[in-house]
Order: sequence, then C-alpha cells, then structure tokens
Amino acid sequence: MDVKALVSQMTLEEKCSLLSGSDFWHTEPVERLGIPACMVSDGPHGLRKQDMGADHLGMNDSIEAVCMPAACATAASFDKEMIYKMGESIGSSCQHEQLSVVLGPAVNIKRSPLCGRNFEYFSEDPYLAGEMSAAFINGVQSKNVGTSIKHFAANNQEHRRMSSSSNVDERTLREIYFPAFETSVKKAQPWTVMCSYNRLNGVYASEDPWLLTEVLRDEWGFEGYVVSDWGAVSDRVEGVAAGLDLEMPASGGHNDRKVLKAVQEGILDEAVVDQAVERILRINYRYLENAKPETPWDKEADHLLSAKIAGECMVLLKNNGVLPLSKADDIAFIGEFAAKPRFQGGGSSHIHCFKTTSALEAAEGLKVTYAQGYSVKDDVATPEMIAEAVEKARNAKAAVIFAGLPDSYESEGYDRTHMGMPPCQNALIEAVAAANPNTVVVLHNGSPVEMPWADKVAAIVEAYLGGQAVGIAAVNVLFGDVNPCGKLPETFPKKLSDNPSFLYYGGEGNEADYREGIFVGYRYYDKKDMDVLFPFGHGLSYTTFAFENLRLSAEEINDTDTLTVTVTAKNTGAVPGKTVVQLYVGKGQTDQVIRPVKELKGFDKVFLNPGESKDVTFTLDKRSFAYWNDELGDWHVETGEYTVSIGHSSRDLAVCAAVKVNSTVKIPTYYTLDTIFMDLMADPEAVKALAPILDAIKKALVPGSDDKTAAASEAITEEMNLAMLNYMPLRGILSFGGGAIAPESIEAILDKLNNA
Repeated sequence: MDVKALVSQMTLEEKCSLLSGSDFWHTEPVERLGIPACMVSDGPHGLRKQDMGADHLGMNDSIEAVCMPAACATAASFDKEMIYKMGESIGSSCQHEQLSVVLGPAVNIKRSPLCGRNFEYFSEDPYLAGEMSAAFINGVQSKNVGTSIKHFAANNQEHRRMSSSSNVDERTLREIYFPAFETSVKKAQPWTVMCSYNRLNGVYASEDPWLLTEVLRDEWGFEGYVVSDWGAVSDRVEGVAAGLDLEMPASGGHNDRKVLKAVQEGILDEAVVDQAVERILRINYRYLENAKPETPWDKEADHLLSAKIAGECMVLLKNNGVLPLSKADDIAFIGEFAAKPRFQGGGSSHIHCFKTTSALEAAEGLKVTYAQGYSVKDDVATPEMIAEAVEKARNAKAAVIFAGLPDSYESEGYDRTHMGMPPCQNALIEAVAAANPNTVVVLHNGSPVEMPWADKVAAIVEAYLGGQAVGIAAVNVLFGDVNPCGKLPETFPKKLSDNPSFLYYGGEGNEADYREGIFVGYRYYDKKDMDVLFPFGHGLSYTTFAFENLRLSAEEINDTDTLTVTVTAKNTGAVPGKTVVQLYVGKGQTDQVIRPVKELKGFDKVFLNPGESKDVTFTLDKRSFAYWNDELGDWHVETGEYTVSIGHSSRDLAVCAAVKVNSTVKIPTYYTLDTIFMDLMADPEAVKALAPILDAIKKALVPGSDDKTAAASEAITEEMNLAMLNYMPLRGILSFGGGAIAPESIEAILDKLNNA
C-alpha cells in the first residue's frame, strides 16, 4: 500500500479523525477511501479481546483465551528462546482473532515491591527486562502481528498514576528506566510504543517531545506509531506535536476537532498530522496485508505450552533435601490455592481462561490428601481449618502449603501498602511447619513478600503468577518430573523498609522523586552490603553446577573494541538440568563517578546432563562498561580496570577476571583558579603544564618540603601536607605562595590547558 499517496487523498477532517480510535479497541476507518478499522487487544501474556463496552480494567467478560505465565514469572526463566515461543503462540492467536496489535509487553522497572502492577513487569534489572522483552516482541511479530511495548516512561507506581510526576535525573533514566525500551526498539522494533499516564519531570509523557521524538525516534530509531495509554491524553494538540500519533480510546471527536482547529489556525503544521497518519496506516496495513484469520488456535496445545513455560519459570528458593517428593509417599496438599490457584493479576491483563488446572487436579492418581487451610474470600484460617491441616500434615511424609497473595492484594489501579502475606496464611504455615518438619511452601504472588517463617520450613518454591496451567507445572517440579531452573529477576528483601525507595515511594502529592537514583534493586543492596532474604539471580536445582575456566579475549581493550568472554559450565550432580550463566561487570569505586558494585551484562540458559560440560560465550561492547555522562550527553567509559564475573546470582560469583578498558573519549574540562590540585594532577596534560612550576608550588605551599622548615613541622608529615595540597584550589598559590609564583604564569598555564 502506498500510504503517502493514500494520505494525499484525504481531507484534513479525515486525517484528524484517524488520530484517535473509533471506539475502545478499534482504529478509525475512512470508508470513502476503503480504509478499514484495525482492532487492538490487551494481553501481555494472553488475549483479553473485547468488542463491547469501555472496559479497560476487565470488568466485562472477554473471549475465552489462554493465560500464559505473567511477566513476573517469565522473567524468572532467564530464557529468551522460551519467551520467543510464547510470543509466537500469542501472535498466532492474534491472527486467529483478527487483532493487529497486542498491548504488551510491559517493561517498567520494579522500583519497589509495592507497585500494584509489578506482576506485569519483568525485573528490577534493565538488561534482563530488555532482553526478555525483545525476545517476546520478536516472537509475536514473527506472526505479522504488532506489539505495543509499555509504559513509556518511568511508570513505576499505580498511586496517582494519571497525575503524578516521576522526577528522575537523566543518568538514572538512561541507566535504569530507559534501557528496556531502548533494547526492545533496537533489537526487535515493536510496531507501536505506548506512552504512560504519568508526567516525567513535570511534562505528561503523552506530550513530551524529548521523550517521544528526540529519544525514541531520533536516537533509538523507532519506526512505528506511538499510542497513548487509555485516557492518558492531556493536551491533544501538544501531543501530536510531540510525537503522540494515536489517542486511545475514542474521544467522541472532541480532540480531533481540537487538532483540526490548531491546523486551521496555523498553530500546528499539517505536515505533522500527515506524518502521524502515515505512521498509523503503515502499521495497520502491515497487519492487513498479512492477515491470516484462518490461522488455527489450538487452545489445548497452548494450555500444555503454558504448563511447560511455567515449569521453566519456577524458582527453588530453599531446599533442605525434602524436594523432589516421592510419588510413593503420602503427601498433604494444604491451602486453597492448591485447589483454586492464583495465576494472574487484576486489571487490563486479566484473561478469561478457557480452562485452568490446579495442583490438586494435576496430582490426581498420586497419594495426595487435601485440606483447605484458609479462605481467600474471608481472608481467615479458622481454628478448625488449621486443625485439619495439622492433622493431614502429621499423617503425611511431607506437607505442601500453597500460599501467596490474594487478588485483592495486588492489581492494576492501586499499590500495595505492605509486603506481608495474609496473616492467616502465615499462621497456617507456622502451625503446619511445627507439625511436620518436611513442610514445603509454594508461593503464588506477583512481587516479593516477607517470609517470617522462612527458617522453619524445609523448602520454598516461588511459582509467581504462572498462568492457567500452573498446577501442572507445580506438581511436575515438586515431584521431580521437571528440574527447577528459574532464577529470581528481583531481590527479595527481608523487610519493606530495606528497599531503596522506601522513604520516597509514592511521593508527596503529585510529585514522586526518585531520590535513590541508579541504586535500584541489587545495585543498592550490593552497594550497601546488606543482607537480603534472597538475592537477585538466586535459584536452586535438584543437581549442582560449576562455572570454571573463565577466559577473556584480551587483557586490555579500547572502549571501541569488543571483549569475548568464555566460561565452562558443568553439571556436577546426578540429575539432568538447566542453569543460567549470569555475567556481571563492575568497576572499582572512584571519586569521579559513583557506580554500582556490579551490573548484569549477559546471561544464557544451558541444559547439561550429569557430568556434561559446555562452553558459554558472551560478547561485551562499550555499553557493557559505560555509564551515562551528563556532560557528554552520551555513554562514557572511564579508563580503568573492570571485573568480569560469572556466577549463580549477584551474591554467588564463581569466577572473576580483570580487563583494562581505555577510554577513547576525553570529557571536556575547563580549568579555573578554583580547580583543586587533585583534579589537575589527575589530568596528564595538566601535570605536564604544571611541571615547570610544580617544585616551586610544593615549596611554597607544603611546609616541610624545604629542609629549613622541616624541624618546625615534625608534627605534620609530608603525606599530610600533600593530602592538604590535593584539596587546595589553584588560587592558593596566590594566597599562600608569598609571591613565589607570578599570577601571569598561572594564567598562562590555564589558557594553555583550556585552549588545547
């Protein structure tokens, strides 16, 4: 389709009408020109297709579909191939249902465990979130269906989400909150990007030209259209000018008329409207020209795929040897979630599942007894319920408690107020653990929880929100048919107040200040050397793995070079299994730039039979070593030694090696009389310029550097004097030098340095 030619045939009114939806889920058609509407649908982990009613939060029924594991779970897989296949499945279902774009993935960073929408987000780490997102997008779009990566940007709380301003410095945006979007654009080119409700540093994301045009399009090369989150538009004319192409849902023509008037009055260039219309139609026709409504949708097959994916995502947090369970033993399943699992979150991603399989159903035929233990609806565990659970536990070899967070605890639209589980569930776990030392807890939750009972149970399995077939996956993992291989995509702190955003999260009124800066998640906990419940990247297995023989392709590189890192992974146990090889890069602390101890810069998941070894190779580039430098307005690598580490988690690093990286970019400097000697002496050019007068400076400013005054300064060592000189500004020569050095000499040196 020649989109430009098509747009040239439109009236201004028709063009403006295309800038908003025709209803809640469809783009606007232009019947005169034969331009059809296209439908979009919610569903980062499945379809929530609705044709009737303005129902963004899922109150009305949608079509029956398949609920795959949510992003909180899939991120734990650390498996790009797996999430690509999940994307393929969702893309096929979209083709079957004639949907042009599925609204996802959601890649906002988990700044705090309290965010009500954390279950939809991948990680506290931008590298992991970006890699998983790009793989998912490529999977969906391989079926000629678009994605809408969301919510751009800094949408990290539900509290006041439609009015709050996320106030974030640029370095923090670039290092923490932007990279998942940037990676997705550069590696997968999503068909659309959804802007967020919130303001960013005072400007609504829907009308921020720096965000939507300068960064997203000019810097990263985004080619599709930008769509608003539903109801996120404040000033539509400003939005069009900023790069917001499509407003959703329909505004009843109200905002279209505003755009029309702005063009007619010369406030808005019609060429900008043309550009937005072209972007929308280009994407619509990309789908329309490749639509395959005859694509089969085998829901039963996808149900089994959902179970397989969920098994890859489960994280074995703790195991004192009780797992895997034996199918020959009597086992007690306890907790309402064993019969009615919580497997998805509330809000716009909520899916009307065509079927579900609970752990109790999946365990049919095994020697499993069941006790409800607690009531989710009433949020209680009555004495009778606990007594029944304790009795079942005492009569079993092991007791498995299915626990976690009810729907009401976390959902789109509001944040959690604490990190605790329901007290009735905690009481149940305590009672059962006292009755049976082989107590296992399986958690269904979308975000970290406090575990006051962690030391009292034998094993803990984090199932997250594992989709409609989570029961199959749970039973497979518990009984050893699947060897757990998930890793935590976020840190589990011991208590909420340990979280770096604790003091500021939610903000004051409509101002949410990100005062913790780049120190989000493990970057903070590792920098503080703080004890955590479970660290980022943690996850056990029914076998053991070793990482050894770490090799770097060079001992020294320039920042324009790449570094190849190879490590040998070996299964040292007796069970086949998968492990995630995690690569971290860190730089020693300097006074110039405050940086994390280490940052994830690579990961790969490998399957190994007992005794088998495989080499795993990574390639590191400039960004692997860089930080965002505000002076340069670009990524910058400090010259120095960097540590490359391979490990099982951010706190369990098996092998490390050092590489020196040389910067090829000099940060512009401007020296004045107020520049201190420490900064001057750190610059080789400044040292050369000062060399002719350096001895005179030391004699004039450092008592004891002259033999005649040495006796009078025995209490002050030369090291102390030199340390004080470090912090002295250059003007100190004039103030304390007694005229030993002429001002003209200093000015000549400054001119030479600043004009070099």
